[in-house]
Amino acid sequence: MDRIRLGLVLHPTRDVSPVVDTIAAWATHHEAVLAVRAEDRHRVPEPVRAMPEEDLVARSDVLVSIGGDGTMLGALRLAVHDPTPVLGVHLGRVGFLVEVEPPELSTALDRLLAGDFTIEAHSCLACDVCGDDVVAFNDIALVRQPGQGFVTATLAVDGQRYGYYRCDALVVSTPTGSTAYSYAAGGPLVSPATQAVVVTPSAPMAGITRAVVLSPTEVVHLELRPGSGPVAVEVDGVVIRGGSTEGAVHIRYRPDAGQVVRLDPGRYQERSQLKLSLLDLPLLPEQLRELLPADLRRRLDLRDLPPPR
Repeated sequence: MDRIRLGLVLHPTRDVSPVVDTIAAWATHHEAVLAVRAEDRHRVPEPVRAMPEEDLVARSDVLVSIGGDGTMLGALRLAVHDPTPVLGVHLGRVGFLVEVEPPELSTALDRLLAGDFTIEAHSCLACDVCGDDVVAFNDIALVRQPGQGFVTATLAVDGQRYGYYRCDALVVSTPTGSTAYSYAAGGPLVSPATQAVVVTPSAPMAGITRAVVLSPTEVVHLELRPGSGPVAVEVDGVVIRGGSTEGAVHIRYRPDAGQVVRLDPGRYQERSQLKLSLLDLPLLPEQLRELLPADLRRRLDLRDLPPPR
């Protein structure tokens, strides 16, 4: 690419300045153009351009997400109407979507400039929430408000009613999102290479109690029943609607709605499998450290020491 244009999408609260400084130094050396959303102007150095978020997508060759999976999902949603490749830089805790660690960033940008990468397509759920159009790359969830009853909703697929749920939460996920809220609720792990929609009740008390896996062509319709407690709607973990006791959510699967930059798909897959396996271990991080060989523990201890002054 000639004079690559990078749009920066920043974690909303974490200090991203070391990563931004690395990108800015690389951009200066390679005459790349850097931009950020206007509301994040105060968080980046002067050479970075500020613009409205709709222009950020239109004027960027690649979006660079700096944060965790939540930031990455936000970048994908930002570009859903004009799918733009997203490179994820990891500043989170687990990070199933992001691939690049900060020490690897300069090399990753070099490969980006050389076109030495692949694109991983991601599906989303196009949702009509009581008349409002939203998209979810991981999941959309109907969640009860503590102490105010339960989520009570009917399920219809392609217009055919199948039953009802009475539960703490009702999660509809993509295959990628099957490792998130749906997994925590007891839903199945679905290969990201599969096209499917998963509907999973969390702590079901009556009605449908198992996860349902549907084809990508089937349309899901969830409608709150009379007597349902107040229900909040979350999209990729972000609350978009407060407690409602009536209304409906209409959900369609949309393939190829997002593009994720992959530099080493095999290595990324191995990392993700390891992270997923660790979620099932009932151990604290310091307990996991004790399972490591002594020499590796010493190296980790040295790495965690504060730098000399």
